[in-house]
Amino acid sequence: MSEIPTKTFFAEGIRFECTDCGNCCTGAPGIVEISEAEVETLAELLNLSVDDCAARYLEPYEDAYRIIEKPNGDCIFFEERCTIYSARPSQCRTYPFWLQNLRSKAAWQAICKECPGIGLGRLYTETEILDGIEQTPQ
Repeated sequence: MSEIPTKTFFAEGIRFECTDCGNCCTGAPGIVEISEAEVETLAELLNLSVDDCAARYLEPYEDAYRIIEKPNGDCIFFEERCTIYSARPSQCRTYPFWLQNLRSKAAWQAICKECPGIGLGRLYTETEILDGIEQTPQ
């Protein structure tokens, strides 16, 4: 894993607020990891047993699970907006503050073009952003 430089371009923080646009939930296929603890939270939200939740919406991935996708690559839980927003996995909760997006100013500028919530809402401090990177599967 490449390290974030000691002096980051986001030292003054970054404003972000999810606009429910779905750009991060749709399009190109990807992997959304979900831990066993997060599966329990998801199952509770969906009023399912953990086993039923896993059978319907997840597939094994490394040491945990991944959320299955629709044939077009969209997240199975995206229907005009995220239908599991309150129980979304940490990978989703920490977007757009992922290492791949913060490795360089150029990478960040590319994400800014895709995500209309960047620049809106509350100011996330550099420490909060770095903590988000630590919580997100790489």
